[in-house]
Amino acid sequence: MVDDEEIMRDVLSALLSSESYAVGLAGNGSQALEMIRDKDYGVMLLDLMMPEVDGFQVLEKLKKIENGPVPVVLTAYASIDRVMQAAKLNAFAFIPKPFKNDELLLAVKNAMEQHNLALENQRLKKSLHERYGFQSLIGKSAAMQQVFDLIAQVAPRRSTVLVQGESGTGKELVAKAIHASSDRMDAPFIAINCGNIPSDLLESELFGHVRGAYTGATSAKKGLFEAADGGTLFLDEVSTISQDIQVKLLRVIQEREFRRLGSLENIQIDVRIIAATNTDLQVAVRQGAFRDDLYYRLNVIVIKIPPLRDRAEDIPLLARHFIKKYGEENQRDGLSLEPSALRVLMEYPWPGNVRELENVIERAVVLSQESRITADLFPKNITLPYPETPDRFVQDNASLKEKVGNFEKSIILAALEKTGWNQKKAAQLLSVNATTLSEKLKRFKIRGKGIEG
Repeated sequence: MVDDEEIMRDVLSALLSSESYAVGLAGNGSQALEMIRDKDYGVMLLDLMMPEVDGFQVLEKLKKIENGPVPVVLTAYASIDRVMQAAKLNAFAFIPKPFKNDELLLAVKNAMEQHNLALENQRLKKSLHERYGFQSLIGKSAAMQQVFDLIAQVAPRRSTVLVQGESGTGKELVAKAIHASSDRMDAPFIAINCGNIPSDLLESELFGHVRGAYTGATSAKKGLFEAADGGTLFLDEVSTISQDIQVKLLRVIQEREFRRLGSLENIQIDVRIIAATNTDLQVAVRQGAFRDDLYYRLNVIVIKIPPLRDRAEDIPLLARHFIKKYGEENQRDGLSLEPSALRVLMEYPWPGNVRELENVIERAVVLSQESRITADLFPKNITLPYPETPDRFVQDNASLKEKVGNFEKSIILAALEKTGWNQKKAAQLLSVNATTLSEKLKRFKIRGKGIEG
């Protein structure tokens, strides 16, 4: 409560205290500004006409304070000009003196709700940024640092982005990080997996339709482009889109407008498109399955996410992140990973990438009875020191050379594990000399009892 009249401060303090409000009292504008620097207040009851720093000057300062108290103006000089001036300075309500108690208490209640709503919005924004910002992308490897750098560079721009990577590498997380780090973060982020929707339904899903556009279209429907206006539309598995829809998508990118299915009216939109694919679009273009003009429109900025097998040094970070995440979700805080279990995770080639690792850790957290997660909690295909069949190494898109390398590394790690990480004994077990084994350890970045990182 800010008023230069002591009796007014006393009256209002008694009234508000009777309604269970905690009240701070200031006799002038300078004192009020000092008080809100030291303590958080939800509402400020503010007299306008005060000596030195008046109410208008206080309102000017409040405009620059994020989530400061919501101002409710009280004054005996209720002219239209003052009301307009106070309104321009974001005064929430304007109550002339003398006032009715009920009227003032209602204004305070509404202003407090406004303040609490602003705090909740700030909390949600922070939560979304933590969930979809860079914090959701885990990795200290050089390859992931390049991804982070690219996200930071492209996020403020409007350019179309193409995210490439195998299934499970986190392409949608990259798209959400770009959106959450851009000036569109308060606008919608809408994702669609184009490969999961039949072509005849995908057009309506993307562009909407008018009533009667086709059998069963009993009412008009907005498409995802309209829903994402001002924000970001993420098109996953863009390579699966039919040629007909590719033409319409190209028009949206070029003209920033489209038509609903069955309509002749153009709809203007401002949507940033982020597309993703786990296949080589250049090959699809050469095969005639994907339009080259659309490819060049999507291929403006390319972010390639490395498979997990190529950034093994990130596995410990990811494992700890998922243990913490699912430990909290399942009331199992304080869980840790046995070193031998970590070595098993480092040995496995992860054809399902980060998604597969996350599923394995979630399963282990749920099944664990002790405070430490051991390898016996992992699925059998993860813990086998040698694959029963080559299937384990042919489920991904790696080259034959990479597959052989992964297999060889798996065998070396198994030999080291069996011999207690005695390199001389491991070399004898593998029937190679110690120098050869040492060279292979360097090539596979195997050091001590794990992988270098």
